[in-house]
Amino acid sequence: MNDKTVQLIEYEIALLVRLTTAHSPRLGSLDRAEYLLLSQLQKSSPIAINALAEQLLLNLSTASRQIAVLEKKGYIKRFPDPINGRISLIELTEKGSNILKKVQDARSSAYTEMLNEWSPDELIQLKDSLTRLNQDFKKWRK
Repeated sequence: MNDKTVQLIEYEIALLVRLTTAHSPRLGSLDRAEYLLLSQLQKSSPIAINALAEQLLLNLSTASRQIAVLEKKGYIKRFPDPINGRISLIELTEKGSNILKKVQDARSSAYTEMLNEWSPDELIQLKDSLTRLNQDFKKWRK
């Protein structure tokens, strides 16, 4: 593996994170943490906080703080697990689903505009590469 290539990949990823963070306010009212938590809840709700934290590679205290903020905003609701009442499950509320859809639509529109000159094959290659990179990051150092 070429060290220079790996350095350039690392830099480009760092720049991408910075650029997406800088443009985030134009893409809706959710910050990155809120967006990721609500998106994950959309996929796997209802879910226990510890399972959600594990899916997003967050420590439990960080996930709990972020969940508390979302609950205060009315985007999620917490309720006892019917099987084990000592565990709280969380799920999106209608308000949470609505704000997430609004932000997803804004982000999708922005990405459609940014990527409008890419060919369908380039888009598929980018999607596949990003998916693989995220999967490898999740497996790394477990």
